[in-house]
Amino acid sequence: MLKGTIPLEETVRVNPYIRIISLAWFKLKRPFLLHRVRHPALEYIDAVPMLSLPDVLNPVVFRGGSLMARTVANSPLAAPSSTGAPRALDMGTGAGAGAIFAARRGYQVVGVDLNPEAVRCARLNVILNNLEDHVDIRHGDLFAPVEGERFSLVLFNPPFFRGKPKDLLDLAWRGTDVLERFATELPSVLEPEGKALILLSTDGDAAGMLQALHANHLIVEPVIRKHFGNEIMTIYSARRPSTAAA
Repeated sequence: MLKGTIPLEETVRVNPYIRIISLAWFKLKRPFLLHRVRHPALEYIDAVPMLSLPDVLNPVVFRGGSLMARTVANSPLAAPSSTGAPRALDMGTGAGAGAIFAARRGYQVVGVDLNPEAVRCARLNVILNNLEDHVDIRHGDLFAPVEGERFSLVLFNPPFFRGKPKDLLDLAWRGTDVLERFATELPSVLEPEGKALILLSTDGDAAGMLQALHANHLIVEPVIRKHFGNEIMTIYSARRPSTAAA
């Protein structure tokens, strides 16, 4: 992990020339990628099968889901809770990649999504990976489906852009106040030694999320940063000030 609290003024920028080249390459691949986005597709993340449906963000094509899944797979397991295995929450679970990899890591997982098609897709992937006893997928808005519950690990790949979603798939891309509501409610669901892993992109309002987390007195640190040419994705950890450093 990269150490050090992130100053709010930190900015991560993509070289404009690299971005132009990357976008040109993306245009060549676009017809092949669209088929995987607009039709049911069976993807694999490190040999783990993952079904994607048309109204659900494909975790491999759009890269964020697979980056989060691999980060979870390589992160230390939290200490067991008083009731058994440590608990994880995959907020905005989408196809369920984060939830499935957390369960494979040893967590008892709840996945939540506002998109009913994402809930259906994630439940199918739980069955596909024989994890029905370890993952519970729920439908609802942010933390409402887990009111009163606490978790050692919270995963969140938020909508990158501001605005009102125009359809089910767009729920994964746009939101009006999702970042602020998540940051405000996050401390109440974290165990004392718990942390959140939050994926942000240079293509979206990363600064808005970082500001919201700091405004709620959370300690934020970068965990991993990956350059994809047209964008840079960073996964940050967020924890309550009273907890030990991750």
